[in-house]
Amino acid sequence: MFYPDAITAHQGIFMKQITFASRNHQLTNINTWTPDSQWLVYDVRPSGASFTGETIERVNVSTGEVEAIYRATDGAHVGVVTVHPAQDKYVFIHGPKNPDADWQYDFHHRQGVIAHNGQVSNLDAMDITAPYTAGALRGGSHVHVFSPNGQFVSFTYNDHVLHARDPQLDLRNVGVAAPFGPVNPQGNHPREYAGTFWSVLVSRTTPNPKPGSNEVNRAYEEGWVGNDRLAFIGDTVSAKGEKVPELFIVDLPKDEQGWRRAGDAP
Repeated sequence: MFYPDAITAHQGIFMKQITFASRNHQLTNINTWTPDSQWLVYDVRPSGASFTGETIERVNVSTGEVEAIYRATDGAHVGVVTVHPAQDKYVFIHGPKNPDADWQYDFHHRQGVIAHNGQVSNLDAMDITAPYTAGALRGGSHVHVFSPNGQFVSFTYNDHVLHARDPQLDLRNVGVAAPFGPVNPQGNHPREYAGTFWSVLVSRTTPNPKPGSNEVNRAYEEGWVGNDRLAFIGDTVSAKGEKVPELFIVDLPKDEQGWRRAGDAP
């Protein structure tokens, strides 16, 4: 075990421990530094596979000071935090409050929230009753990452409505939240909620991709290419019927009208 002032050196590389609480400290795999490069943000899930953390925190890498950015209440859990590129603003996954036997944390039961200046707001809205609200999702978002200019947020997504119909139809997709909200569903289901951003999916999946085509049954691991393009991995099927992960890139809309333009599917 290291001690607070312990520094180790190995082959010219110096390593210093900066957290010491007897619990886990989970870093997301991108955008964990604050803009001033003084703080690292993390969550406290017991492991990457267990979504039971209750706080989002940050630690000062020079002084070791720890601050709680957000503390979940009402039985909810939080995790997978990333930082805005220029502001003291954080986005992370928030699980359901007051979970019960019918509604608890799952891929299709989670959302993004933003913490900024002590205030917390929903990133995405959710509407799971037809007719669905434009700009709202029908399920859960995950791993939220600001664009380089901080205006947009990418995420991965799973659909509650399709999951309820047949779990095999609930395929992982990639989406973007654009700053053209708020979005206010009618609230026809007690689990629906409003959001401050306008959310859209930018990938298209199918349960049974045509072999040898560019159809995919899973879209994931997205990354920003500038501020108006998004790359992701899509699982295709080869002519021999084998899974082949391929790289895809999406040109995103250039204006609000483009983001609000309806597609040919819910």
